Amino acid sequence: MMRADTTGTLILGIETSCDETAAAVVRDGRTALSNVIASQTDVHKVFGGVVPEIASRHHLATINGIVDAALTEAGVSIKTIDAIAVTKGPGLVGAVLIGLATAKAMAFALNKPLVGVHHIRGHICAALMEHPELDPPFLALVVSGGHTSLVDVRGLSGEPGTMTVLGGTRDDAAGEAYDKVARVLGLGYPGGPKVDALAKGGDPAAIAFKRAMLDDDSLDFSFSGLKTGVLNYINTERQANAPLNEADVAASFQEAVIDVLASKTRKALALTGHKKLALAGGVAANTALRARMKSVAEQTGVRLFIPTPPLCTDNAAMIACAGHYQYVAGLTDSLALDAHATLPL
Repeated sequence: MMRADTTGTLILGIETSCDETAAAVVRDGRTALSNVIASQTDVHKVFGGVVPEIASRHHLATINGIVDAALTEAGVSIKTIDAIAVTKGPGLVGAVLIGLATAKAMAFALNKPLVGVHHIRGHICAALMEHPELDPPFLALVVSGGHTSLVDVRGLSGEPGTMTVLGGTRDDAAGEAYDKVARVLGLGYPGGPKVDALAKGGDPAAIAFKRAMLDDDSLDFSFSGLKTGVLNYINTERQANAPLNEADVAASFQEAVIDVLASKTRKALALTGHKKLALAGGVAANTALRARMKSVAEQTGVRLFIPTPPLCTDNAAMIACAGHYQYVAGLTDSLALDAHATLPL
């Protein structure tokens, strides 16, 4: 049931789906009063990627302090919070459980409504935080380490049918491919920003890497073949003791990824007829992707909405934003809410 008066609504958001421990307070779904993030990048980079058990332990050690910091920065008491929104999945299930257990304990102790939020729904809502003029309907391109999706956004309430996935990844997500290519190039973790930086000094047309499903009518994505092609090229060059221009490899790989993302986005815009496009997810911070999407928007006559980089990566303000619209629609959860490693949108 839709709530009658929600003016001034305060939502506490909690996000622990991967390796960021985050909490935020958002007012009226659009204004972030705080957005505190504790990154574990330095912890995991020695392993070349996120170690799930270590991530869970760090979430457990830091979550209470992060929530307190978010409330303090926002200048509000926990008693004034209207509801607690928390990521329920998808993500590393052990990590998700830490945030979920914290939110459930607080909801029970304070008798506050609990709102479970789909992580990707949160990413889509991130653009709303900095663009008050953005409202459905619109098309969202979500590009992250675990997901590459085109989503038809018709509403924000969380009710069935409000967000429909038009196409998703069939194997490696774009961000995952970035990390694996970066690892083989010896760039370290996280790979996405490092590949983006290296690519600036390379020629994107130097190497003709395969664009999978570029001419396919499907809106799904596949980056496993591209990733394998890049790794094979690098290994072949090294085995032949040939000089390897790593900048050209990075630029050519990135160009192949972005070509597919842009092509599929154009097809989805034509299919839906939407005049607004939102870019979301961690890879949305990629400078080349942002530039290409601006070009796509100009050429197709649509308005483009991109969050600033801090809101592209995992954060709790986006979870609180999505949770606000579910709370306003009367969609809350019981304390039996469970964590999910995979979860359809």
